[in-house]
Amino acid sequence: VARQHLEEAIARDTPDQHRAPVFRISQDPGVGCRAYTALTLWLLGYPAQALARLHEALALAHALSHPFSLAFARRFAAHVYQLRRDVPAVYEHAEAAVALATAQGFPQWVAQGTSLRGWALAMQGQGEVGMAQVRQGIAALRATGAALLVPYFCTLLAEVSAHLGHREDGLQALAEAHTMVEQQEERWWEAEIHRLRGVLLLRQPGTPQAEAEAWLQRALDVARHQEAKSLELRAAMSLARLWQQQGKREEARQL
Repeated sequence: VARQHLEEAIARDTPDQHRAPVFRISQDPGVGCRAYTALTLWLLGYPAQALARLHEALALAHALSHPFSLAFARRFAAHVYQLRRDVPAVYEHAEAAVALATAQGFPQWVAQGTSLRGWALAMQGQGEVGMAQVRQGIAALRATGAALLVPYFCTLLAEVSAHLGHREDGLQALAEAHTMVEQQEERWWEAEIHRLRGVLLLRQPGTPQAEAEAWLQRALDVARHQEAKSLELRAAMSLARLWQQQGKREEARQL
C-alpha cells in the first residue's frame, strides 16, 4: 500500500512543482517520494529496484540545486546503502551529508549522517571512533526533539557494540529501541530489533536458547505480517542457523 501511494505521488510530480516556493521549504516532494520508495522497495525485497529509485532521488536533488533536498537525499542514500550492507557507499554518502548539512545548518541531517558514518567507520575497523560517532549522532538527534528513526539508530549502536564485543551495551540499546517502538508506534524496523536481540542473546553465556529463539521467531512473525521480505529473510536466516546448530537441519532448510 505504501509503495502504491508513493508511486502515485511520483507520477504526479512535475517540473513546475520543483520551482514553486512552497515546495522549497523542506525537502522537495519529488526527491522525498523517490527516496521513501527506495526504502519501501528494499523492505519489500527488491534491492535492485530500490537502488534505481534512490539514484533518481539523488539525480533530482543535484539537478534542483536545493541544499536541503540534497542533504536529505545524501543522508537517505547512506541509509539505504546501510540496509544493503555496502559499507564504503554508506561512508561516502554520510560524509557528504554531514559536510553539506553542517555548512548549511541542518542539525537533523548532521545528527543522522554522523551516526551512519560512525557505523561505517566501525565496520571498516575503526570501532571505538565509530561507536563514539554513532552515540554522538543519536544524542544530537534527540537534542532536536526528534523521536522518528531513533529506534533504527539504536540498532546501529547495538550492532557496533556487538561488533566490539560489548554485548550488554548492545542489548541495552535494543531494549531502548523496543521501548520507543511501543511508545511511538514506529514499527517499520520492529522485526530487525527483535532479530538482533535474539542474535545477541545467543552470544551471551548463560542465556537459554529458547529465549533467543522466541525473539527470532517474533522477528519472523512481525516481518511476515508487514510483508517486509528483506527483514523476513534476515530473521529466517538467523533462525535457520540456530535450528541447524540444534540438529533441526530439515526444518532449517525448509525455512
